[in-house]
Amino acid sequence: MEKAKMENLAIILNRPKHPGNIGSAARCAKNMGINSIVVVRPLNAERKKIEQMATHFALDIVEHITYYDDLDHALAPFNHIVGTTSRSGDTSLKRSIISPAHMAEEISDISQNNRVALLFGPEDRGLTNSELKYCDTLVKIPTSENLKSINLSHAVMIICYMIFTARSESTGTFTPAMATAAEKEAMYDHLKETFMRIGFIKAQNPDYWMINVRRFFSRVKLRAKDVKILRGICRQVDLYGKGKIPYPTDNK
Repeated sequence: MEKAKMENLAIILNRPKHPGNIGSAARCAKNMGINSIVVVRPLNAERKKIEQMATHFALDIVEHITYYDDLDHALAPFNHIVGTTSRSGDTSLKRSIISPAHMAEEISDISQNNRVALLFGPEDRGLTNSELKYCDTLVKIPTSENLKSINLSHAVMIICYMIFTARSESTGTFTPAMATAAEKEAMYDHLKETFMRIGFIKAQNPDYWMINVRRFFSRVKLRAKDVKILRGICRQVDLYGKGKIPYPTDNK
């Protein structure tokens, strides 16, 4: 049985509102052996309050927090993205939502050869659909009907603990290195342009029609070479549409 490689995991806090939660998340990361925290567009990132909640035990984590102005750049280097959501059933992205236990087993395998982002939304609203689209896995923490909301840092600790204690079956082989988020997003943009050009999706709202495409590829562990093949096909379709590639004929 194999444990997750915690050094390949990073906590991504998207638009957090309270600096104390950033500090508490840093302490959670330290507890579970995660060394990387990324913060995107924080409402308040007052260093003193962050350090106060992190305590001196996690100051090294705080020192190395990376800040970004936009989510796509923050997620770009990661190969697999886990998004947390409080919604039930399928989202409007038509994606199934799994349990923390199921997610943790997957990450135990995937993290062996891939960088994994654990993405958390702001305290009051969570991740939007436009943000959830980046995610390869969606997970919901079950709660009592008496109180469904969970403090951001508590959610971070639950998800990280589940991964820390999970095991995957050791078969001698693990999920190979996959394409990064940046590579996949470039592929989706390329596919969208090609699909619109050939009339496969409607031009009025292409992102909506791309939902099923994203859903399909979220079930496939795409490698960088797979992305290159798909983009190569798009380029050939484009060239053919411009008449630069003659239709093959039988010369026999």
